[in-house]
Amino acid sequence: MITSVFRRLLIVCAVSLAVSGLRAAEPLKVAFSDWPGWTALEIASQKGWFKEAGVDVELLWFEYGPSMEAFTAGKCDAVTVTNGDALVTGANGAKNVMILMTDFSNGNDMIVANPGIASIKDLKGKKVAIEIGFVEHLLLLNGLKKAGLTEKDVELVPTPTNQTPQVLASGQVDAIGAWQPNSGAALKAVPGSKAIYSSANEPGLIYDAVVVSPQSLATRRADWVKFVAVWDKVVAYIRDPATREDAIKIMAARAGVDAKEYAYFLPGTRFLSLMEGVKVLAAQTEGFDSLLGSSKIANEFNVTNGVYKESQDVASYIDAKVTVEALKK
Repeated sequence: MITSVFRRLLIVCAVSLAVSGLRAAEPLKVAFSDWPGWTALEIASQKGWFKEAGVDVELLWFEYGPSMEAFTAGKCDAVTVTNGDALVTGANGAKNVMILMTDFSNGNDMIVANPGIASIKDLKGKKVAIEIGFVEHLLLLNGLKKAGLTEKDVELVPTPTNQTPQVLASGQVDAIGAWQPNSGAALKAVPGSKAIYSSANEPGLIYDAVVVSPQSLATRRADWVKFVAVWDKVVAYIRDPATREDAIKIMAARAGVDAKEYAYFLPGTRFLSLMEGVKVLAAQTEGFDSLLGSSKIANEFNVTNGVYKESQDVASYIDAKVTVEALKK
């Protein structure tokens, strides 16, 4: 009888260990979309660098908005977003932590206008298609302010970012706000159109990040450190003249864009190495030089424009320690 009970206990323990092993082996699910700083993750996936680092990663491809919806619905462990949208996602119930700075926008976020419109000041009285509450909206407001105008001086036409090229080409609006590759598609769709303002005019306004649910970070922290550690290999592959062309081909194919077009706009994304990124993550300064300062500005914009009601505790969204640990690997 004792032997029989002992055997049953051994079987139960074996099953329990097997189940635990299966759970531990589950991949980190990361939702990403068509921004260059995020399509770059495809390089690590195709080259097998995540597996080499000892972590199983499943990249899930979405349009930008749906990627955040998937994260909010708990369908993935992490999502790639701007720092401002990390706050939006968290305010709407999906708390998250920014653990990796992939880049900052250096021109790929644009206000693109029809021929004859040479500057932001020329938008007075014009229609601008934009995704309300998204980062292009903030970019437009900053540009208008510098030109001595306000949001009341233009007519905003709410438009999903991936539809802005078609809307500009249709003649329904005078300008649009979009990021690459949508901004590039808009320039191509309307001959003579031009970027009259861009994130190059506002460096640090838009930081791009991988954000993780607090639960996943707490239970799989070692795996997330491995994930982050791979990023330096990705950045090096993009920057190295010997491998840059292959990197662009991989990124362009993932986004469904011609490689030559993708290469043309790539400088508009300022990729950050882990060392460069951790400086932004850890800095406690105000303004665009730090993630904290930039996110405070985004938080104020979000509250002012009714994106969410309650001001967010910005510091709680930032964890520089994961990158610090990854740098030690």
